Amino acid sequence: MDVLELKGLSSQEAEDRLKIYGLNELKTKEESWLSRLLHRFWGPIPWMIEVAAGLSYYAHRYEDLTIILILLFVNAFVDFYQESKALSAIAVLKDKLARFSLVFRDGKWKKIESKYVVPDDIVKLKIGDVVPADVKLLDSDDFLTVDQSALTGESLPVIKKAGENIYANAIIKQGEMPAIVVMTGENTYFGKTVNLVAKAEHEQKSHFQKMVINVGNFLIALTVVMI
Repeated sequence: MDVLELKGLSSQEAEDRLKIYGLNELKTKEESWLSRLLHRFWGPIPWMIEVAAGLSYYAHRYEDLTIILILLFVNAFVDFYQESKALSAIAVLKDKLARFSLVFRDGKWKKIESKYVVPDDIVKLKIGDVVPADVKLLDSDDFLTVDQSALTGESLPVIKKAGENIYANAIIKQGEMPAIVVMTGENTYFGKTVNLVAKAEHEQKSHFQKMVINVGNFLIALTVVMI
């Protein structure tokens, strides 16, 4: 497609869309490992276990106290480990995101940080590029060879032609074509995949915590009866 045929956004239009859709990035909560670990001992479940520990100590049931403290630390460790695993998986995925993109704005091609790419931006995709957002290829007689195995599980690169979509974080293996951005940030297929990873880890954690609650309730009831 000739440059004269392209109609990209103006800087003002891009700024307006940025206010609506936000930055083209995945939001993660930044917190030190020590802070995350200490949080494992603060909340409804830890409080319940700590109450059981206090009651056992008051009743001089030191064997029960030992079991309860072990339960408290095991709960904290498992919770911390599962959260760390989820954060590591998300960090690995985020490291693969495109750092810069070539966009058509104000009638010319500009290199910008990918986090400022917005829906309806026109981007140029060429060999070696990491696709910065979910895009749709524009009219052209050319084609792209794309590796999106990390997203779709396809073992081999696929051919993409005009009118077809490419997911954020896919890698261009061959060709050069313009494309229009359709989704950015957490609304992309990649962003939703990252959220699913976090959700899966949360569900595993919830299952373990239900077991901890049941054991904790039993120990509290037993300790109260024995006082």
